[in-house]
Amino acid sequence: MEINQSINQSSCLRRSSLISWHVDVLMDTVSPRAQHRAEHLSRSAAAAAHASYYSHPSLHLHTYLTKEKPLEINEKGKIIESLNEPFLNLSNENETNSLPLKKNENENEINVSNLPHVNDEKSNEVGIEGTKKEEGGKKDAGYPSGLDKGALELNGEAGGTKSSPGPSLQDVLKFNQIQNGWQSNSHFEKQNGNENTNINTNGNEQISVPGQVDQIDLKGQAGRPELGRHWSIKDRMNPHLQLMCGPLLAYYTVRNDIWQGGALVRADRSCNSGSDLSSLPYINLTFHPYTKPSHEVPTVHDPTIQLLPPQTVQARRIHVYASKDGNMSFFRFMFEIPLQQTQMAVRYKLNGGAEMDFVVPAKGENMRWAAHSCNGFSSGVNPDEFKGSYPSGYDPVWEDLLLKHHEKPFHCMVGGGDQIYCDALTREPEMQPWITAPDRHSKLNCPLTDEIREAVDRFYFNHYCKIFRSNAFGRANSSIPMVNMLDDHDLIDGFGTYDDETQASPIMSFVGSRGYFWFLLFQLFVSDEVDGVDPTPYSHTLKSMIIGDKNGPWIPFPSHSLLVYLGPKVSLLALDCRAERKLSRICTPETYAKTFGEVRKLQGIEQLVILLGVPIAYPRMSFLEHFLDWKWNPLNILARHNAMGLGGMVNKFNQASELLDDLNDHWCANTHKKERNWLVLECQKLAKEKQFRITFLSGDVHLAAVGCLFTYHKGKKQPTLAPEKDHRYMLNVVTSAIVNPPPPGAAKMVATLGRNKHRTLPQDTDEIMIPLFMTDTDGSKSKMKGTALNRRNYAAVEYNTNRELLFEFRVEKSQGAGETVGYPIKAPAPQW
Repeated sequence: MEINQSINQSSCLRRSSLISWHVDVLMDTVSPRAQHRAEHLSRSAAAAAHASYYSHPSLHLHTYLTKEKPLEINEKGKIIESLNEPFLNLSNENETNSLPLKKNENENEINVSNLPHVNDEKSNEVGIEGTKKEEGGKKDAGYPSGLDKGALELNGEAGGTKSSPGPSLQDVLKFNQIQNGWQSNSHFEKQNGNENTNINTNGNEQISVPGQVDQIDLKGQAGRPELGRHWSIKDRMNPHLQLMCGPLLAYYTVRNDIWQGGALVRADRSCNSGSDLSSLPYINLTFHPYTKPSHEVPTVHDPTIQLLPPQTVQARRIHVYASKDGNMSFFRFMFEIPLQQTQMAVRYKLNGGAEMDFVVPAKGENMRWAAHSCNGFSSGVNPDEFKGSYPSGYDPVWEDLLLKHHEKPFHCMVGGGDQIYCDALTREPEMQPWITAPDRHSKLNCPLTDEIREAVDRFYFNHYCKIFRSNAFGRANSSIPMVNMLDDHDLIDGFGTYDDETQASPIMSFVGSRGYFWFLLFQLFVSDEVDGVDPTPYSHTLKSMIIGDKNGPWIPFPSHSLLVYLGPKVSLLALDCRAERKLSRICTPETYAKTFGEVRKLQGIEQLVILLGVPIAYPRMSFLEHFLDWKWNPLNILARHNAMGLGGMVNKFNQASELLDDLNDHWCANTHKKERNWLVLECQKLAKEKQFRITFLSGDVHLAAVGCLFTYHKGKKQPTLAPEKDHRYMLNVVTSAIVNPPPPGAAKMVATLGRNKHRTLPQDTDEIMIPLFMTDTDGSKSKMKGTALNRRNYAAVEYNTNRELLFEFRVEKSQGAGETVGYPIKAPAPQW
C-alpha cells in the first residue's frame, strides 16, 4: 500500500507546512514464510543459502550437546537435531538415550534447568535458571544487575571468563580412524591412556563414537562435546584447525572493479596441540553465477559454471593472544575478486573443509545492504523474555535478516555500533576492587594490577569469541561480509563521555585501550602492529581506511574511519566517533578535514551515507540533562550513599547519574551542540558543492525513527524548496536495535520532544521527526504520533531506478516473532 503524506497534514508538528515528502509504507500482514525457522532448513540449505556457521566440520562444539545429551541420527546417518540451539527433538522418530527435558507449562517450551551441567550449583541461583557460573563466570564474580545473563550458554560462559574451543587435533585423528572403519581402536586408546572400547553382549569389541553416551554405562560427567555432533559430515579440514571463532567475513571496498574483503579465523594452539599449524591455513575460493535459491534447489550458485579460475588464499597471522590456556592465533585472509557482468556467489572452504558462500555484486551494480546496531542486551534485561520460540533472545530478528538474505542477497551488512555489549566486564572477579570502591577518590586511584590487565584481555577475547560465533548472528557474519564501526558498548558503557579525570584514570583508560584493540581485531580484522598507522590515504592494507593523525586522548590509537564503496552511485563514510571523544568533543578538526577531504575526491556518486553511531537529528532532552548534571540533584545524593535503594541510579565509574553518560553521548547535548551545528553546516556545503544527497545513518537509541533537516525561510507558510531540490534536505535514519529491547517510555518521549524547536540550529535550517510509523506492525493506529516505533528492527537499503536511496525498516512484528514488517522511506535524488 502506498501512502502519500505531507507535513502539512500532521497537526502535531508546529512547522509541518514547510516541507513535504512521499512515504511508501508496506505493511506485511502475512509473511511468505511466517513460520520460518533457519533450523528447519536442511543442512545443505543452511550451508549453501545461509552459509551456516554451524555446518562447518570442525566448528565449535562448545555449544549445547554433552556426552550425556547425544545428537540424533536417523537410519541414513543424517543428523536430525537443530543446528545451533539446545537439543530439541525435531522429528517423530524414536529418541536416543538422553536425559529427559522438563516441559514448561507455557507453550511447551523446553526447560533446561534439570540438565546437570546447567544447575550443578543449585544453591547459587541468580535470576531465572541462572547460576553464578552462567552469569558471572566464577564463584567470586560480581553479581549481575537484575536478570542480565548475556547470551545464555549452558556451559557457564556468559560472563566471558571462559570459552571452550572446538575439537582438538587428537579428537579429529581419533574420529577419522573410527569413521574409516578401523577396528583396532582399542590399541589406539590404550596407547593414549584411554579405555573407550566396550565389550558387547557377544563378547566382541565395540568402538565408541566420540561424543556419544557410553553404550553400556549411560552415566557420565558433563563435559565438552566431541565430534559425534558432526558424524555425518564428509568434508573435514586438512590440516585440522581447532577453531574458537570464525570464519568471519569483512567487506572493505571496490577499486578498479576489484572487490576487496577478507576473512578471519581464530585457531587454538595450546599445550595439547589443538591445531596443526605445520603450515599456514588457506582458503579455496570458487566463483559461480548467483541463482536465487528455492525449496527444490536451496543453493545460491550454479556449480556447473565457473566465472573465474579458482583461487587459493594463504593466511597471514596478524596476532597471537598469549593466554594461560595457550597461544591463540588470529589468521587473516585477504580477498581480491574481479567483479563480473553478473552477480556472483563466492564459495569458500577453509583448509578443505565444508563449503560456505557469500555474494558479490555485478560490475557497475549498486549494492543491496543491511544496516543494524545494538547487538546485545543491557544490564537488567532478561533475554529469555524476547526469544519467542527461538533458543535465545538474540535470534528472532537476526533470523528474519537471514531469511531476507536468502530471498534476495545482501552484499554486506553495516554495523552502526554496539555490535557487542562488553559491559559485563565489570562482573569479572579481578575488577571488583575497582567497581566496589566506596567513593570517587578510591575509584580514580585504584591501581592497574597485572591481574586486572590479564582479566580485561581474557574477557574481551572470550566474550567476542562467544558472541561472534553464536546462533543466527554467527551464521550471518560467515555469509554476509561485515562493515563495522564502533560505539561505546563495544568498549564499555559510556566510554569517552565521562569527565576527563575519570577517563584518564589508570583502569578506565586501560579498559578503553584494550576494548579498542579487540574491536580492530575482531570487527575490522586489523592489527596496527602488522598493518601500521600511516595516515597517508590508501597506504593501509584496507584501502577504505582513513587513519587519524594522532592518538586519541585516552587510548594509544588514532581514529580508524572508513570510506566504503557501495556502488558507482553510493558511498558510505563511517566516522570513528569514539577514539577521539571527550566530554567536550566528538572528533578533532583534523579528522573532519581529512575525512571530508577524501569524500571530496569521490566522482560520480549521488548518495552519500554518513554513519554516526548516535543520531544527529533527534530530540533534545535538555531539562533532564541539566537536572541530572546538577551538583545538588537530590536523587544523585541519595544514590551515592545507596539510600532508599537508589544505588543503581549512579554509574559504576564516577558516581554521576546513570543516565547522564547516555545524554552526554548525544550530538544535541550541551557539550556537543556547537560541534553538531558546525557539522550540519559543513555537510550542507559538501552536498551543494558535490551535488550528492547526504543521509545520516545512526543507531544507539533502541528505537526506529527518522529525523529530517531541511531548508527553512522565516515567514514562509509553504516549503520554498521540494526535497529533491533542497541540498539541506538530509534524513537521519535511526535503526536500533536488532537485539536490545526498547526502553520503556522512550517512544512517547521522542513523540513529545520531537515537536520542540532546536533554537541553536542555523537560521536557514529546521528539523522535524518524520511520522513514518503511523500504524503499528499489526495495522493498528500508532499511539506515538508515528515519529518512532519501539520495536526491534534493522534496515534493508538499496539504490533504485529513480536514483533514490531506499531505506526499508524491517520491524519485529511482535516480541520474539522472528518475522518483520516493512516501513520504507526514500532519500530523494539530488536535483539542484
